[in-house]
Amino acid sequence: MRLHNVSKTAGFRGWWFQKHRLASMATQTASSLPFVPNSPPLDCAQQEQLQQFIYSSQQLFVMTGAGISTESGIPDYRSEGVGLFAKTDRRPIQHKEFIQSASARQRYWARNFLGWSQFSSHEPNAAHWALNYWEKLGKLHWLVTQNVDALHTKAGSQCLTELHGCTHRIICLGCGLRIARSELQDRFIALNPMWTAEVQGVAPDGDAFITEEQIIHFRIPACATCGGILKPDVTFFGDSVSPAKVTDVYQHLSESDAVLVVGSSLQVYSGYRFILAAYEKKLPIAILNIGPTRADHLASVKVASRCGKVLPEILTLRET
Repeated sequence: MRLHNVSKTAGFRGWWFQKHRLASMATQTASSLPFVPNSPPLDCAQQEQLQQFIYSSQQLFVMTGAGISTESGIPDYRSEGVGLFAKTDRRPIQHKEFIQSASARQRYWARNFLGWSQFSSHEPNAAHWALNYWEKLGKLHWLVTQNVDALHTKAGSQCLTELHGCTHRIICLGCGLRIARSELQDRFIALNPMWTAEVQGVAPDGDAFITEEQIIHFRIPACATCGGILKPDVTFFGDSVSPAKVTDVYQHLSESDAVLVVGSSLQVYSGYRFILAAYEKKLPIAILNIGPTRADHLASVKVASRCGKVLPEILTLRET
């Protein structure tokens, strides 16, 4: 296979390899990837199929899930042996519970307050940077992420829909005011100067694990404008993605010529429906994910390996 570089300058390609590919090589030991499930050795034939799939697309639609962020140190929910559901009986808060229960909101915010410093400090890994690079090349038409961790934004992706929102933003349910999560953290600190608790772990949404006894004295602020309830600007379990956002994603899908799923089992219908739509439109589908997905039977290419190992290798196009 003979390849050539298609980036605009040799300097940009050199920057890419130095900063991101070498960083990926440094994180390949199992001990440094505690939230990444075991995977079989990378199948060279499957990698070649995925390369050909990417090369053949001119308007690539990519959907990412929690599996792309596990290499950044953020656990997911469903990975075999290492996901939150496999290691604990804790479950994420439901939308209805957050809206209807003041005590549930107190519990959520106390845990989120403690987990925020660690959760917000995570950085993009080689897979996030690779997708940003594809966007710069004009290869990636649109990126939809089911994650709420802002890692694609940190990597510089602009052709992006955060399907389930982002924990780095806060919205008032009363007046619709939006503020940065960092601003809310400052208000928490001001209201709870003497409050402390021992963190026993952090969930994929930044929710720290603490005891109920530690929560009862935690104080939460209301909206500074209208006194309304403050909520992360995310779609909680049990809620629905806004119709306007769904319509927008369908529009981007209609403009695309192929679909790549990265790091998602597609168990949540809010994301899976777009893969079904792609199949109905006869768009070719490829999947990069450790473990089975809901759409394996719809895909022409399936690679079961780490996102951060595979994606950075697809940096060049075949000579024509």
